[in-house]
Order: sequence, then C-alpha cells, then structure tokens
Amino acid sequence: MNDSEGKVWLITGCGSGFGNAIAREALERGNRVVVTSRKVEALRAWEEEFEGRCRVMEMDVGEADLEANVAEAVAVFGRVDVLVNNAGFGLIGALEECSMDQVRRNVETNFFGPLRLMRALLPVMREQTGGHIVNISAAAAISNYPGFSVYGAAKAALETASEAVKAEASSFGVKVMLIEPGPFRTGFIGRCMEIAERSLEAYAGTAGRFRQMLERMDGKQVGDPVRAAKLIVDLVERGHTGMRVPLGKYAVKKVKDRAASVLREVEAIEAEAAGTDFVG
Repeated sequence: MNDSEGKVWLITGCGSGFGNAIAREALERGNRVVVTSRKVEALRAWEEEFEGRCRVMEMDVGEADLEANVAEAVAVFGRVDVLVNNAGFGLIGALEECSMDQVRRNVETNFFGPLRLMRALLPVMREQTGGHIVNISAAAAISNYPGFSVYGAAKAALETASEAVKAEASSFGVKVMLIEPGPFRTGFIGRCMEIAERSLEAYAGTAGRFRQMLERMDGKQVGDPVRAAKLIVDLVERGHTGMRVPLGKYAVKKVKDRAASVLREVEAIEAEAAGTDFVG
C-alpha cells in the first residue's frame, strides 16, 4: 500500500452517530473507507464527494450473509487496515420485561455481529501483518444500570472477547481498542433503542426510572461525536496500543469509580477469598 493513499477503513453503522462521524473524519484525512449501513440512501453522495476513496455498502451485522459482505468489502480496495465495529442498538427494560426474541436480536447485533466481523477480518490482517480493530462499547459495560441488563451484557461480552483477541493477535501486528462512550449527542436514544415488550409496575422505580432519565437527556448530552471521532482517528493513526478509551468526563470518572469499588470489595473479603486455595 502506498502511504499517500492512507489506510483502508471498514466501518459499520455509518447512517448516524459515531459511525457517521468516524467515517467522515477518516475520509477527510485522505483515507479510503468502506462505509456500511442497513440504510445507505443518504450516504450515496459520499461516493461522489470522496471520489475513488469511498464505497458505500449495505450491511446488517445481524444477518446471516455477513461473512460474504466482509469478503466483498475487502475486495473493494484489496485490503482492510482498520475495522470499526460501531453498529448496534439498545434494549431498555428489566430482564423480566424483555422477551427472549428481543434478547437474542440484541445479543446477535451487539456481540455476535462484531465477533463475526473480527473472525472474518483476522485472516486478512494476519496476511497483511497488521491492522487495527476498534470496538465501540458502552458505559454500561463499565458498570451496568437497571434496565440495561441485556444491552450492557452484550457490550461486556464484546469487551472480554476483545481482551482475548488483543492477546491472540498482537504477535501479528493487530491492535485492538475498546471505545467506552459516556452520554453523547448521537441520536442513539431516539433512533436506536428498542423498548421491552412488557412493562411491569414492579420495575417502575428501577428500569422504568432509568428509561425516563434517558428520554429526558436525549438531545442534551454533553458529548460531541465529532470531537470523539477526531480522537478515535488520531489514536488509530498514531498506532495507540492501549485497550480502553473512555470518552467524556462522565465515562472517565465512571472507570475510576468502578476500579475503586472493585478494589474495596476485594479487600473486604481478601483473607477469606485467598484462603480457599489448597494448603501446603
């Protein structure tokens, strides 16, 4: 690859939010980008705006033909240097309120979809002896909220899988990075949030209150997705090797609070916990 051509990016969920902002930032810096979304009509103009450097593809990360989509994406520019797993949607409701169909769809999109994309692209990156995987996680994976049991669990699963992939693929020059956004003004709450099929009065003060809080904050979040996109592209360009990147003051504080809380819990039971090993 000629360095002047930049990297080749494959980004999911580019119709709005982080995916849209990251794709535009990468393109404006001279990179080549395969831009994917379930609905691509609004993105078609990018192919003309960034002539020869942008290809728009329809892709649903929850669909069965995902691996074929990936092969098509790789063929566009002959390689993929950066994978951004951004596509996903929320599911708000207590675990008891969500149907199992809702649970399966959410986990399929937020966990199995990114997992399949990584599996499909790892052989490509091994052959290239390098690549960067960027997985968009969530504050719910740092520590979860009532009403996000399924969504937070899917993102937490993606995080622990990413830890292992980072260790497995580092010798091939593949970097893995987790983005943990706090509240950002991406439209996610209004456009990408499924509501549990049932509403039980028993959960009105927990999951129900959390849902109301999300609805009140929608459109007023302090996080700027454009500034976030600039940071993410900066980190990829300089080959950042760190694992977790919390975005925004809220997420940074949440990570620190979570770490302190876990340490306190361990220290409170340390002697008894350590005493469960064989003696001698």
